[in-house]
Amino acid sequence: MRSAILASLACASLLIGGVWIGQNVNLLPTDASINAPVYDELFKVLFTIGTILFVGMAGLVVYSLIQFRRKPGELGDGLPIEGNLSLEIFWTAVPAIVVLFVGIYSYDIYDRMGGMQPLHHEMHRHETSNVQERIWGGIGSGTVERTEEIQTDTLPIEVIAQQFAFLFHYPKGDILSGELHVPTNQPVSMRMESKDVIHAFWVPEFRLKQDVIPGQPTILNFTPTKPGRYPIICAELCGPYHGGMRSSVVVESAEDYQDWFKKNSKDTILDS
Repeated sequence: MRSAILASLACASLLIGGVWIGQNVNLLPTDASINAPVYDELFKVLFTIGTILFVGMAGLVVYSLIQFRRKPGELGDGLPIEGNLSLEIFWTAVPAIVVLFVGIYSYDIYDRMGGMQPLHHEMHRHETSNVQERIWGGIGSGTVERTEEIQTDTLPIEVIAQQFAFLFHYPKGDILSGELHVPTNQPVSMRMESKDVIHAFWVPEFRLKQDVIPGQPTILNFTPTKPGRYPIICAELCGPYHGGMRSSVVVESAEDYQDWFKKNSKDTILDS
């Protein structure tokens, strides 16, 4: 009876401590997009489960080493214990339930972040090839012909990745930049394609990562929420200088973004 009570208290303490650590210990960088809190929910759940499992298993191992060690004077073998059906059912059922829960919850988070939305690769293929031709063949006059409608409050940006740089094209102002500028609290829709090998666009503060694939445009939508300068990292091994393939995303107020846009817009440059 005493052992059962102590085991129950230990399990309760482990659960309470694991939940507290998972909810109060933050190992992630600043959350700077509307997507980040959704992902952080999943991280907290996984961190809580991982903490409970790690501390519980490590504690059980340490307890077993102390409690069941060979005592002074003991020369014989231990008890011939061959199995425990109840224990085997328990340690099979609990991990199965945990894995099932994590899988369902992860799917829900992935869906809420837009992971299940179709990318419409064929719809964007023709348009992206036209953009590539203009960017790499020289920026010409006029605007890129659009083959899809984008909401007026969404900022469209075309991203071209190559060894070893990201280029950002703003169709409305015909701006080509090596640095991404976006206003706070405005949805951004990026259509991305690689010029050579597979790259990956990753901003840790946004909790977003998307592969950039040659010949197959991919879409990344996000809404930045906090002004600042955040690193853009290529998270796919793309060659010998992969580690140096970095850029920055500058999140600024609407007024500061408009000032940057006007200074770099092709029409403004031509007028001056």
